[in-house]
Amino acid sequence: MADLKAGTVVDLEVAREAPFGYFLSNGREDVLLHESEIKGHVSINDTLEVFLYQDKLGRLAATMTIPEIQIGKYGWVKVVDVHDNLGAFVNIGISKDILIHKDDLPKLKQTWPAVGGKLYCTLKTDKNGRLLGKLATEDIMTTLFEKANREAFNKTVKGTVYRTLRSGTFIITEENYRGFIHESQRRKEPRVGDEVEGRIIDVKSDGTVNISLLPRNFESLQDDAEKVFAYLQQRGGSMPYWDKSYPEEIEKRFQMSKAAFKRALGKLMKEGKIIQENGWTHLKKDKS
Repeated sequence: MADLKAGTVVDLEVAREAPFGYFLSNGREDVLLHESEIKGHVSINDTLEVFLYQDKLGRLAATMTIPEIQIGKYGWVKVVDVHDNLGAFVNIGISKDILIHKDDLPKLKQTWPAVGGKLYCTLKTDKNGRLLGKLATEDIMTTLFEKANREAFNKTVKGTVYRTLRSGTFIITEENYRGFIHESQRRKEPRVGDEVEGRIIDVKSDGTVNISLLPRNFESLQDDAEKVFAYLQQRGGSMPYWDKSYPEEIEKRFQMSKAAFKRALGKLMKEGKIIQENGWTHLKKDKS
């Protein structure tokens, strides 16, 4: 008879009652089914299907709540807490949250999941039998993917980040497409578990898609022009930046490229809102 193991679903017999629940047994080992984990009526000698986990004191315990994810079974879970020195805790549907150890999270801490993030994972035990969460590998994610066709090109999609690399970000879209976001197609690096929205800029022959999180050119131009105009208003109508300012200065102040900055200035000048002179840009005064 196999030993009882956290993270698994087993059928156990109700052996005896306790002041705070029942002890269940496989004939060799006993585990506690706390009264708070009971569903329905329970009697001695009943056979119950239960999920095994460790309670807050590290003891093996049972619950009649059967989570979707188990050892060898995957599902989506929500991040409920993050600790820099431990990792991320996720809610799998039982009363105790499960830790995904920091060693199983991305190396860059700024891409660790945030509270509220969604992760596709399973369960495992460490060498001491402690129950832990484990993120799905690329091979496992592949079993979820659907192939996109050319009609998906330029469509707006939403998806969840499941993997991050220096070169870019991998997501699974709501349509179950495997999407890749190159680092040049995002303004900041998302976290694992984040939901993002972008547009499909390429459909590969294998049915995977490339996605951009950047706004379309006309949207970007409008946003950039509004940002520059707002900055001018905050400074009383003048700023020491113009179309010949250094790219590094523009990037530091406006978080945009020099090319984007010049396009924004051009739009504002065309609309008659600004003038440039002697290295400065000024709001045009209303003569009315």
